[in-house]
Amino acid sequence: MKLIFPLLLLAQFTMAQPVKDHTYPVSKEIVSPMHKTDFNNGNSCPERKQGGNPRMVNGYLVFNGSMDGDRQVDPQIAVGGGYILEGSNRGLLIYTKEGKWVNGVSQNCFNNGIDPKMFFDIHDRVFVFDMWWYYDKPKTKPVNIAVSESSDPTLGWNIYPVSRTEEEDGGAIGYSRKWIGYSYPGGEQNTFIIRMADAKAGKPATIYHFKGSLGLPVFTQDPLDDLYFVDIDSADLTITKIMDGQSGDPYAVLVSKTKHGLTYIDYPPSSPQKGTKQVVASGDRNPKNLVIQNGYLWFSQTVLSHGRSAVQWNQVELKTGKFKQSGILRSDTSSFIQTSIAVNKRNDVLVGFQETNERMFVSPRFAYRSGKDKPSTIRKMVSIGEGESATNGESWGDYSGSILDGDNLLDLWSIQSRANAKGKAESVIVKVPGVHK
Repeated sequence: MKLIFPLLLLAQFTMAQPVKDHTYPVSKEIVSPMHKTDFNNGNSCPERKQGGNPRMVNGYLVFNGSMDGDRQVDPQIAVGGGYILEGSNRGLLIYTKEGKWVNGVSQNCFNNGIDPKMFFDIHDRVFVFDMWWYYDKPKTKPVNIAVSESSDPTLGWNIYPVSRTEEEDGGAIGYSRKWIGYSYPGGEQNTFIIRMADAKAGKPATIYHFKGSLGLPVFTQDPLDDLYFVDIDSADLTITKIMDGQSGDPYAVLVSKTKHGLTYIDYPPSSPQKGTKQVVASGDRNPKNLVIQNGYLWFSQTVLSHGRSAVQWNQVELKTGKFKQSGILRSDTSSFIQTSIAVNKRNDVLVGFQETNERMFVSPRFAYRSGKDKPSTIRKMVSIGEGESATNGESWGDYSGSILDGDNLLDLWSIQSRANAKGKAESVIVKVPGVHK
């Protein structure tokens, strides 16, 4: 294997719509939280207990997350308030940072849904996640934005069902100090935002809808009010931001549109796995998550490199869109797929992904770099488990999530999927301490 250092959300994410100065929402509506819920509702919200089993793997704390997945488990995590919150297509689970199971419920307790995306807002000290429900009988296809009332995820939550009748798939979520943003493919209105203060307080909230996709929303770890969106295509990186207007209505403005000059930018091919001709989806050049930290935009993506899927990570100046550094993990004998990224306040980076090839099953991995390491380099990848069998379909969901610890702003966490002996998805969670050699 070679590690060379020089550059799902889903492939149907289309290029962001061009934004002019002061592009205002095309519509707005008031949405009241449908009900308050928590993880302690007894018979109305049955307990879901699984995961845990903390252990050391290759020098890192690893423990099980959800263990009851089908082929598409879509695991994501958020960390803060002393807890780890996991979301999947089967529901929600809470663990301590030591890997001990605390509580868990079905997604039915949060108005149902699949394709979870989540974060811990380090500014307002709350958890936020979305679940998109395509199969509701009225066919309003609500995007359920759930916001905790405190940093304790076991207590009260407010759920805002935003009706998106024409949408075609679940999308991406992001935040700033003031806003929650959501953007996804399909339909006529593809981006909406909500004020964080209203959602945290459980007040009726104004939903601002923008025509077309503004790009992928960003996790804004810097103390910024503006909410950023990013789009990357074969030639350009486009950064847009939402600002609050004097009239009280937000508007979008173009920050930059620059030629990225990346050598590796084509969509990766599907990837092989052991003992079968069934290939698996590798992800695509659209990042699963993007992070603003210390004035820079960070993201990872899967790209085509020498006939296989490779993982590329990037650091970009937020104000100009100029690339500061890029690195790539690639191999002539393995495919690296489905990546996500986490960055701490010292610019230390965790890149999570999976490895697969003709002689192995899909297996969870990560790689780390210190903020003091040589530019465009990343350290040797680390195994945190091994797959046990092949998956039974090409699409295997968004099976990678990486995030900053919202309490100390130093530790980095990642959740990755693997297939068990029956070819069903299980997830493992790893902690990469902020004090790292």
